[in-house]
This record gives sequence, structure tokens and C-alpha cells, in this order.
Amino acid sequence: MNFSDFITNHGKRVNKEHYIHLIQVSKSDGKIDPEELEILHKEGRKFGLTDPEIDKLIETEGDQPYHVPYSLQDKFEHLYNAAGMILADDVITDGEKKIIRKFAIEAGFSDKAIDRLLVILFDGIRKNESEEALLDKFRENLFG
Repeated sequence: MNFSDFITNHGKRVNKEHYIHLIQVSKSDGKIDPEELEILHKEGRKFGLTDPEIDKLIETEGDQPYHVPYSLQDKFEHLYNAAGMILADDVITDGEKKIIRKFAIEAGFSDKAIDRLLVILFDGIRKNESEEALLDKFRENLFG
């Protein structure tokens, strides 16, 4: 596949690298659980990918450098989606914690901000709070 972005059904452009990072998060504990695989397929289909294309990406994508988005909102979206993937099986492994922290560090967040961010993300996602509400909560916590 030689495209750098996917377009969702709603016309939103989603960076291919971001989807690859979701795959990396799901692989971070050494295996892809059925719940994680289901989410990868669900997310991939949103981008117009077929199940065989998704399976090929999952099979062939190894570690890639993480290219950090510029805006706080885009950084938060990447971390929100990664946290959602991690919580797919209701278990947060050390490998999954390590990779999401790595993404957050590379995004430029301090250790103190990362600790707060992960609590907000994991708790909020478990309570089915929207990405926007969690971003507002993080901004208040970070800057308030």
C-alpha cells in the first residue's frame, strides 16, 4: 500500500502512521489479543481498508519511528486512540504502559504531565467519556 493517509467515511484524514502505531501498541505485549484484533479491524474498516489489507499491515509492520503531531489536540488524539487499544482487553500490561509512555514522551509531555494524562485517559475511556471531554479535563489539569 503506497498511501500516507486514510480517509474515513466522514471525510476525516487519518494518518497511516497513526494506525501503524495502534498496531504497535497492540503488539507491545508480544501478542495481539482477540479484542485488540477486533478493534484493529474495526478501525481499519473505518479507513476503507479491507480485512486482508488490515491483516497484511498487522503482519508486516514492525517498529517504526514515531512522528509526533504538532498540535496538542492531535497529540492527545493519538494517545487517546492508543489508550483505547490498550484497554480493549481490560488489561494494561507493562509493555503497553511502556509504549504509551514512549509515545507521550516523544510528544513532548513531562513525566508529571504523562502521569496525569494516563490517569485521565484510562479512567475516562473506562467511563465512556468522549475524547473532547477528556482533552478539556487534561487541559484544565495541565494549565489550570
